[in-house]
This record gives sequence, structure tokens and C-alpha cells, in this order.
Amino acid sequence: MKRLFLLCAALCVSLSAMADEGMWMLPYLQKMNIKKMKERGCKLSAEEIYSINKSSLKDAIVIFGGGCTGEIVSPEGLLFTNHHCGFGSIQALSSVEHDYLKNGFWAMSNEEELPAPGLSVRFIRKIMDVTPEIMGNVPSTAGQEEYKKITSENIDALNKKLGEEYPDMEIQIESFFEGNQFFAFVVEQFRDVRLVGTPPQSIGKFGGDTDNWMWPRHTGDFSIFRVYAGPDNKPADYSPENRPYKADKYLKVSLDGVEENDFAMIMGFPGSTQRYATSYEIDNMLRVSNPQRIFIRGERQAILWDDMLASDKVRIQYASKYAGSSNYWKNSIGMSRGIEKLNVKSRKEEQEASFQAWADANTLPEEGYVGALPKIREAFETMEEPMAGMQYLSEAFLRGIELLAPAMTFSRHTEIKNPEKTKNAMSNWYKDYNAPTDRKVAKRMLQIARENMKTLPSFYEEIVDKDFGGDTDAYVDYLYDNSLFVSEENVLALVDDFSAEKVAADPAVVLGKSVLDLYQVLREARGDASEKYDEGSRKYVDGLMKQYPDKAWASDANFTIRLTYGRVLPYNPADGIRYNHYTTLKGVMEKEDPKNPAEFTVPERLKELYAARDFGRYANKQGELPVGFLADCDITGGNSGSPVLNGRGELIGLAFDGNWEAMSGDVAFEPELQRTIAVDVRYVLFVVDKFAGAGWLLDEMEIVGKKK
Repeated sequence: MKRLFLLCAALCVSLSAMADEGMWMLPYLQKMNIKKMKERGCKLSAEEIYSINKSSLKDAIVIFGGGCTGEIVSPEGLLFTNHHCGFGSIQALSSVEHDYLKNGFWAMSNEEELPAPGLSVRFIRKIMDVTPEIMGNVPSTAGQEEYKKITSENIDALNKKLGEEYPDMEIQIESFFEGNQFFAFVVEQFRDVRLVGTPPQSIGKFGGDTDNWMWPRHTGDFSIFRVYAGPDNKPADYSPENRPYKADKYLKVSLDGVEENDFAMIMGFPGSTQRYATSYEIDNMLRVSNPQRIFIRGERQAILWDDMLASDKVRIQYASKYAGSSNYWKNSIGMSRGIEKLNVKSRKEEQEASFQAWADANTLPEEGYVGALPKIREAFETMEEPMAGMQYLSEAFLRGIELLAPAMTFSRHTEIKNPEKTKNAMSNWYKDYNAPTDRKVAKRMLQIARENMKTLPSFYEEIVDKDFGGDTDAYVDYLYDNSLFVSEENVLALVDDFSAEKVAADPAVVLGKSVLDLYQVLREARGDASEKYDEGSRKYVDGLMKQYPDKAWASDANFTIRLTYGRVLPYNPADGIRYNHYTTLKGVMEKEDPKNPAEFTVPERLKELYAARDFGRYANKQGELPVGFLADCDITGGNSGSPVLNGRGELIGLAFDGNWEAMSGDVAFEPELQRTIAVDVRYVLFVVDKFAGAGWLLDEMEIVGKKK
């Protein structure tokens, strides 16, 4: 969610506020962060958080699935993450007969835990700064073409070398600061992960889209999985013979809770920020990319939602798809709102003016700093129109019309080499596909593309206009009535009797190829603007760090492990309004809305526990049951599921969201407004113990605190 430089105006912010900004690399905690962290209340040493040679806090944190964070909370590989992170696996395991989305699921023994096909977790076993190996022979005056050639060759050589040193591991070499620094990560992936417990959506997704990105929040956004390993405690494919992973490091779970101004830190895998974005990028975001995404996804989501409300089968099929689309849709709405309200573009322009004056006065043109911002501006002047078309093709067609996915997959085959594997993959895909819903979506997508795109795919003129008199609805009906990819049965038959000619002639393939052809034309229309932009960005960020050499700089998020720290704090969203730093179960009861059962239903068992005030050891000092809390830590997407830790490194909550008023945080950190929303771990334990009756899971955790 955030990147690290603000503008000249940001340099005036007090040190105490600025200290909370930054997603910091673990190898540099001792040098850059630990002193300030200890001043704030951290009781750990940098070595206890991240150690090169021995087990440390870092070893309990994992990449969960493809885009979230999880944490190991027991010696038996038990794992906490968000409900919305486990949502795809929960949905895949659900059916109308076993509706784990609606009703929840709780294993009462290891034997009842459910294998989650395709789900994996990854541990970061080693981190190395490899900038000298990648950048050491790059001339300081290298243009982008020369830079790319040399660094690519160096990355390939280092990948090979590290692959030989760590033969059973994945090697990831990532760039930082727009290509000015490089780190290598040695990763161990575990492929047998099983669902242990999940609350019903009425807890895990309480508030739905209405409350998404909002505070006060009352969502029990957690789910529980377990990592399994082979007999040697190493990664293994799923087998009934596998055993729970024996963890060298796991998090202790604290019952002490949080108070205002308490130290809090978060370790996880933030996905992507754009803190070094220029005013040119902000302008494009406000005028083109965000409005297009908001409009296209909003039109599609409305159709999905209506069909989901009308059918339990469709609801289960599209629950994960809808949630993923809706999350980024609302994020884009909030981001545009925040950027405009907080004058982010003008602040960027101030910083750029300062940078240009510094570059003109202190550097030579051949060093590349003087021309950095002009290169970015020129690149966007060239790229804006083709990029807008590419986004429309992606959102409305390639992402929007599901039928194109199997059609284009088969269009790339000349033969089926593994029929059984292909059949299994297709059966899994069609399990969550409803052709009537997709037909409705396709009609709307073709209509809005015609109304809004400057250049249309060729099938409009060659087929829709020629054969259907321009009637896109009639064309879509023909498409879904005649494409074999509408039916799982037809596709499985195609696997048994494959014909490349039949596939090429299928109307869905014809449509898909027309879309991809235009996408390639638009990509080529960008010319060398992309390289010009990359070079300008690389030099701009490098120059900023030279302009302010005493500033502690943090790189943009790129889904590599980071640590951020701050305090448990309330905030003032507007004049005369103050939001408390925590919420309680009382707010859940107050939000119940029978008129909106999809988002604000309260389970009967939860009502009973609340009425009896049966909160057990999970209540706070006031006798309330905490649900969520706020901290001014710097996170973004990918941090979902990350542990929120106290000064002793004990788990106090799970990060799951940011707040609406600071949605511009991915491009400019807002120290007075920026907040992480976390579910209080006491609410997690309460739901597991009191609501679900799965106290056996707590027995394997190390629960600490005054109320142990």
C-alpha cells in the first residue's frame, strides 16, 4: 500500500510521524531502524527479528498462496491468515451440500483437516544483497538498453550459481528502487496445505463490500490452515502419509491486547506501491486507468451479484471471483478520492520542481538526471492512448468474458499430451463457471467496449457488423449457442478427439484472437516509450536519493518480505469526528441488518454468547470483547494476513485492510490518516474456542499474557 518519499512538503513532517512510514528490508534493520523501534517500545534485538545464521522471527512468516501473508502459530505447522486470503480455497472446497462459505468449517482432529488442492506456502530461507553482482559492471552513464542487457546477463548467471548452491530451493532475484538495487531470496515451498478452520462468512466477511476499506470495522477476517511435510519434514506433494510440519520458529499468541500508543510492528509481503510515481502517472491514474477500471468492473459485478443472490450454486461458484474483482474496484474508487482530496498531484509537482532544479545545478546531462523527468513525461504522452485500449481489452474481454479462458488455452495446443491432467484441470475450471451468467456479462462488455474504445477489435467490423447488423447481443447469443467451450461435456470430448482445426474455427477462439491481435498492435504502438519510462524512473529515484543523502529511504513494495512499525492509534477522519482505536462485539450486534442479509447477518450462536457475556479470558479490561484495532503501520495489498506483533514479537492481531480516508497511501503516505485495520487475536481465539468449540487448536499454541 505505500512507497517512501513524499515531496518537499513531506520533508517538513515531524520525525516522529515520518518514522512510521516505510516497508523496510530485514537485512538493514540494525543499521536503519532498530534504534527508533526500541525508542517506540520494541523489546527485541534486530538479530531476534532477522538473523542470517539462526532461527528468528522471520522464519515464522510465509507467503500464503499467490498473494497473501500467513504466520505459523504452533510447533505443528498451524497457520493463521485472513479469511479473504483463504477464501479461494474455502470456496473451492465448498458445494451446495457442504457450504463452508456460508456455514464455516472446523476440523476436530488432524484427520478431519481438508487438503486444499493447488495451495502452497513459501518460507524465505535466505536473503542476500546482490547489487554488486548485478550492477557492478554497469557504467554510470549506461542507457536503458545497455543497462538491461548487462543486468539481465548478470541475473541469469547469478540465478544459475545460486540454483546450484541451493538445489532444492527456488531462487528469486528482485529489483528495488526502480532497478537501482537487487536482492536474492532463497525460498522453500511447501505444497501440502490443509484447511483446519474457517468461520462462516457472517463472521469472516461481516460487512461485505459496504464495510470494505472502512472503519469502524467488525470483521472476523481470519482462517486457519496447517502446513504438512514428508517424513523428513521437507516439502512433499499431498499424501495421506504426510505429517504436520515441525516448525523451528512459531509465534507466541498474546492475550494482553492493545492500548492506545502501544508499539506495533507488522512483518509480511506487501504487494505493490507507487510512492515514487510522478505527477504524470498520477494524472493518468485519475483521468484514465482508475475511471476505466471502476466503470468496467462495476458493470460486470452488478451482473454477477444479481445472479449470485438468485442461486446458491452461482453464489458459491462466483464468490471468490466477485470478491477479488470488487476489492480492487473499491480500492480504485478510494484511491482516486484520496489523491484528489489530499492534493497528491500538486505535491508531486512540487517535488519534481525541486528535483529538476537540483539536477540542473548539480549534475551533468550525460549522467541522466537532468533528462529523467522529461523522459517520463514524453513516455506517457506516447503510451497513454494505447495503454487505455489495452486496459479495456484486458478488463472487458480477457478478464471479463470467462469463455475466452478455455478457448484461448486450447488454441495454443497442437495436440493434447496429457489428457487426464487436462481433463482434471478443465473439470476444476468448469465447476466454477455458469454459462448463462457469462453470457449476460459478455453482452454488456461488448456493448460498453463499442461505446468507449477508440479502436475496436476486428471482429466487430468483420463479424458483428457484417453478419449481425451491428447487434452485439445477437452476436453474443450466436457465440454461446455455437461455441463448444460453453460446455464442460464438449470440452472433455474435445480432449479425447482433439482437432486443432475445430478449435481454430470455434467462434470463441475467433473472438479471442481478434482481441489479442489488437492488444499486440497497441503494445507495439507504445514503441520505445516503455524503455524511456524505465530509464527515466531509474534515474529519477537514484537522483532523489542523491539529492537527500541523509534521508532513510525505503523501496516500493514488490511482494518481498518487509517489516513496518508504528503505534496503536485512533484518528480523526474529518472535522469534529474521532475514531477510537478499537471496536468490540457490541458493534457487530448494532450493525445487524435483516434488510441486507448478504453482508450484515449475525449468527445465532454469536448472539447467545454476547447476551450471556460469555467472553471468557478474551475480554479486555473493560469487560468488552475486542474485535478489531488500528495501528499507523505502513502496509498494502499482500500484507493481508500479516501478523501484527507487540514489542516482544508476540501475535496480537492479523492485518487485513487499510482505511478509506488514506486510500492514496499507495502513492503518498499520509502520516496523520494512514491506518492498518487488524482483527484482534483475542476475537480470533474467542471464535475458535467459544463459538466453534475447537479448543483443541488452542492447546497446541503457546498462549501468553496476563490472562493465560
